[in-house]
Amino acid sequence: MKKPIIILIAILFSFSLNAQVDKKAQTLLNELSVKYKKYKSIRAQFAYTLESKSSKVKQTQKGVLHLKGNKFKVEVANKEITCDSKTVWTYNPKENEVQINNYNPNENGFNPAQIFTMYEKGFIFKFVEEKLENGKTIAQIELTPTDKNKKFFKVKLFIDKTAKQIVRSSVYDKNGNVYTYEVQSFQGDVALSDNFFTFDPGAHPNCEVNDLR
Repeated sequence: MKKPIIILIAILFSFSLNAQVDKKAQTLLNELSVKYKKYKSIRAQFAYTLESKSSKVKQTQKGVLHLKGNKFKVEVANKEITCDSKTVWTYNPKENEVQINNYNPNENGFNPAQIFTMYEKGFIFKFVEEKLENGKTIAQIELTPTDKNKKFFKVKLFIDKTAKQIVRSSVYDKNGNVYTYEVQSFQGDVALSDNFFTFDPGAHPNCEVNDLR
């Protein structure tokens, strides 16, 4: 579950400025960047769906993402992933166990702190279409990573053109899996202390600690 969440947290931040630039897509992505970068912190509730045609699996879970600068916390299913930009704690409440690692923002090519601006580098992008969904004009943009060693080969962003907000993204990996993230609620400039992005094992009696740093 950890890697797909890391995918969630970075799938939304990167576009390549090269000869293959799609001007219509670039304009919309630039508007998204301007909006999201104004926020000092973000809280978003999301639904995460994994679909695998080969294994005939389709699972949906809900979660909450908090962001502040390069710090993040993700709560989904039976996991809490907390990062202060240097250390990442992965806590399993059911087992009362936490794994501690040094944080590598380049792991798997994703940076969880960049969930809403991933499209700013490392992608070729193109505008696909516009559709009305529940009375909203939703633009679809397709991203293709320039690094062919990535574990995914395509990302589809669905953007509310009026609100200038990402409402959904789908990530297609090379194993035939599709990860879809739907933003169900969004709040900007939420009051979050720096301590919120650290994990204190002492606050969880009898917590088993696996320090892998």
